[in-house]
Amino acid sequence: MTQHCNTVIHADCTQFLPQLPAGIASFALTDPPYLVNYKPRDGRAVANDSGDAWLKPAFAEIYRVLEPDAFCVSFYGWPHADKFMNAFREAGFRPVGHLVFPKRYSSSVGHVRCQHECAYLLAKGNPRATSPVGDVLDWHDYTANKLHPTQKPVSILLPLIENYSASNGLVLDPFAGSGSTLLAAKMLGRSYIGIELDAKYHSVAQRRLEQSH
Repeated sequence: MTQHCNTVIHADCTQFLPQLPAGIASFALTDPPYLVNYKPRDGRAVANDSGDAWLKPAFAEIYRVLEPDAFCVSFYGWPHADKFMNAFREAGFRPVGHLVFPKRYSSSVGHVRCQHECAYLLAKGNPRATSPVGDVLDWHDYTANKLHPTQKPVSILLPLIENYSASNGLVLDPFAGSGSTLLAAKMLGRSYIGIELDAKYHSVAQRRLEQSH
């Protein structure tokens, strides 16, 4: 498939993805920076969260690396939904679903209490889902963002991988963070490739994968 299969690479995805062959991934599931310069109380940061120069190049490459008739699920920051949608469409993706993940707690409080995350289901070509999920998926587990400032629970990623990727296919996550997508793919017996820019979180992801059975 590729020498990088079942690994997480420490790199900038806009520089590494062009090295991968076209059409090798059956599904992409990723949680890119939201472009909001997020700064939690503990002082951690998310690389490339303050600018969007990477956005269009990254999704153009994600589209290229996906096989024909494949899905991509991408979380996004709603304050810049227009920028994300422009990048999706310019790459060639077609939005075919919108996913909402209600939380049982508030991640922040401003004009409203922020109690959900959202993602787009994107299509390259005309893929078919094995068993389409509901577009509201309860965020059961609380990670407390212990491993990454925007850590997603593995439990919400499992049904996405199970239903939108081929059982013998490769799952791609170009913004791997602490490796939750890759861990979910491994649990389901999928092959995977992850890319993470921040050396600290790359090490966390690598350790999680090595320790999983």
